[in-house]
Amino acid sequence: MKNLMAIILALIMAGVMITGCTQNPAPAATPVPTPLATPTATVPVPQLSFSLGDHYLQKSYSFQSEKDVVVEQVRVDNPSWGVGFDVLPLNDDLQYCWFEMNITNMDTQQFDIYGFGRDKGIENHQLYPMYTTGPYKIEMKGNLVKVDVIVAKRNP
Repeated sequence: MKNLMAIILALIMAGVMITGCTQNPAPAATPVPTPLATPTATVPVPQLSFSLGDHYLQKSYSFQSEKDVVVEQVRVDNPSWGVGFDVLPLNDDLQYCWFEMNITNMDTQQFDIYGFGRDKGIENHQLYPMYTTGPYKIEMKGNLVKVDVIVAKRNP
């Protein structure tokens, strides 16, 4: 009986040693704080820089209600031209101030839409290069804004 107890005790000890229960506990790992948001690298978007020269259109417009619509037509004879506008909001609450410009090439019916407010951003000064000659229809609408529009040849 003593021999049986010694064998059982020896087997228990061997089992404990095999499972590693008698080893010193591993040192506690120091928790590393994880940031709530992983920072992402931002790639700077190059801003186009050019100036406008001889004008096809240069006017100021005032839009007082959402129903105000203005349509202008111009014929562009130079493939290096651009469109620019400066927006002056007429209300302190910018959620009511917006402007939209739809430029349509009458030959191809291709169009571009630019603007201020709503889903277009709130950059007051905007400048866009254009590359195709032809007749263009410029449809503008807005609300509670004054807009200075220029359509002109681009200077080199």
